[in-house]
Amino acid sequence: MDQRTVLFVLFDGVLSLDVSGPLEVFAGAETYRPGTYRLRTASLDGGPVRTSGGLTLVPDQALGDGLDAHTLVVPGGQGTRDPEPALVDWLRAHGRSAERLVSVCTGSLLLAGAGLLDGRRATTHWAYCDKLARDHPAVAVEPDPIYVRDGQVSTSAGVTSGIDLALALVEEDLGRDIALAIARHLVVFLRRPGNQAQFSAQLAAQTARREPLREVQRWITEHPEADLAVETLAARASLSPRHFARAFQHETGTTPGRYVDRVRLEHARRLLEDTTDGIEEISRAGGYGTPEAMRRAFVRTLGASPAEYRRRFRPASTP
Repeated sequence: MDQRTVLFVLFDGVLSLDVSGPLEVFAGAETYRPGTYRLRTASLDGGPVRTSGGLTLVPDQALGDGLDAHTLVVPGGQGTRDPEPALVDWLRAHGRSAERLVSVCTGSLLLAGAGLLDGRRATTHWAYCDKLARDHPAVAVEPDPIYVRDGQVSTSAGVTSGIDLALALVEEDLGRDIALAIARHLVVFLRRPGNQAQFSAQLAAQTARREPLREVQRWITEHPEADLAVETLAARASLSPRHFARAFQHETGTTPGRYVDRVRLEHARRLLEDTTDGIEEISRAGGYGTPEAMRRAFVRTLGASPAEYRRRFRPASTP
């Protein structure tokens, strides 16, 4: 493979980990396959930038110095909220020339502002998915996955998902063995599926205001194997099923059924990662009843069967 230039765009207010995380993945590839990547950083004028955390980054060059990038990486951070118009103009003029266009976290807001996500599927940090969809209706926003790849454009969710996406790109370029070696060196998983949810069921849903509904949320989390039909949950809250379903969605932002699905999936995932229990036992403990029902839920949501998920994410046994 010819050497590929990976160019990271820097700007004031950039999130340092959005830059350093993916950069370390590509740098790790150089350790195992020297000459694969040429890593460069650039700001509009070539001058230093200050990250959102207060660090000062000194780029290699200015964006206008004419370097052709195979992979153009646009990180996120506070600087994407009110970006410099010249930066958006540069992306609009040069973004499509990159063979791979990548954003980390809210870097997708810059890509969208430059029209580079129109007609494409994309994601961003969960807190900004609504803004991305509202401000850019031509973008098909997917709020759940940790990263989305659509043709030459790849977008990732918050912070560490940029590492997941970079590992996926290195695996595409150099194969699984090298990507796995990098992941081991960085002490991260290879690799979370791109469509793995950004956050847990408890974080995904708001906490209900009323105590009876909060108690139901706790009950679901503590008893995923129980009968969690709407009628049963409504009885625990001393509400009619119709009133309960309406109130639950209003106060948590999701339906009871979807909340139960997320809790059960998360519980089963933890058992697959942390125990040696069999698939059938886990399917019962997770409230699925049968291995086939659990398999369908995993494939639908994570794109992997329970057995494949366990192979990817259960730590190897130590002697």
